[in-house]
Amino acid sequence: MSNLLLLIPLALILGFLGLMGFLWALKHNQFDDLEGPAHRILDDEDKPL
Repeated sequence: MSNLLLLIPLALILGFLGLMGFLWALKHNQFDDLEGPAHRILDDEDKPL
């Protein structure tokens, strides 16, 4: 029973930290362009003249 008194608040704190990290990533536009880097690798850097 004493383990639950430690594990439940710990799980809530970790869940809250995960939620705050996700919201921070949304606010700082980390999920805007998911396909751009995948297509950018296919572009040839040496463009013919």
